[in-house]
Amino acid sequence: MSQISKEDVKQEVFDLYDDYAHSRIDRRAFVQKLSVYAVGGLTVSALMSFLMPDYQGNVQIKPDDPRLKSTYINYSSPKGGGTIKALLSEPADAKNKLGGIVVVHENRGLNPYIEDVARRAALAGFITIAPDALTPLGGYPGNDDEGRTMQSKRDKGEMEEDFIAAYEYLKNHKDCNGKVGVVGFCFGGGIANMMAVRIPDLAAAVPFYGSQPAIADVPKIKAPLLLHYAALDTRINEGWPPYEAALKEHGKKYQAFIYENVNHGFHNNTTPRYDKAAAELAWKRTIDFFNDHLK
Repeated sequence: MSQISKEDVKQEVFDLYDDYAHSRIDRRAFVQKLSVYAVGGLTVSALMSFLMPDYQGNVQIKPDDPRLKSTYINYSSPKGGGTIKALLSEPADAKNKLGGIVVVHENRGLNPYIEDVARRAALAGFITIAPDALTPLGGYPGNDDEGRTMQSKRDKGEMEEDFIAAYEYLKNHKDCNGKVGVVGFCFGGGIANMMAVRIPDLAAAVPFYGSQPAIADVPKIKAPLLLHYAALDTRINEGWPPYEAALKEHGKKYQAFIYENVNHGFHNNTTPRYDKAAAELAWKRTIDFFNDHLK
């Protein structure tokens, strides 16, 4: 990563990156707006380099970690994209059937960060599946910019079916105990909320800074929820008060945490939005929650 530190960068720059990462502005507008903050020793190219994900050296659990069985599989999504590629991971020494976790990526396909998260969850004692919603378009292309463009071309309803099909695949897997939850980040957080609405026997849902479901759909939720939000993420947080009010009104089981002074994406350790303390606390809470509901 560049020698720029987070302290050198104004919050407005992180907000700009959030607009770019969620396709509210294109690359040209992003560069143009970023130039306002290229002052002193900061150049636009240095800021760009600083903001982009850095997957080199930031993987916590390597793909060939001997403690895991981790392999790519294909599963059927007849109402979605057809055949979907996914990373399937579980502890190498598992003796009994395991609780299952669907790990849902951001708005750019199955990148190295999400694969790493899926392996982390498997190492905690679960069987995990991390689908790549870009499979029908050739799969994650190796960089997030192209991945984001590709994902915007897929039908949202079909992608939802792909993740519901992943749930069914995992629930019926020979190594799964039949209890399956979901964790998702950004786009994936929205998918986690959607799955809680649409899957009556979902065992647990953990959305990280995910868009909320329609308030009219809240009565359909049966799964317990653990919701993580970033205090600086005003865009997503706007939808939280009415969602919480509906959860309370309908007697739903939920816990919610808003992490102070952190940005959307704070769990992603490959970008400067990462906050180590908040990420580690949120992840511990997530694993504890899954231990309570999937075992």
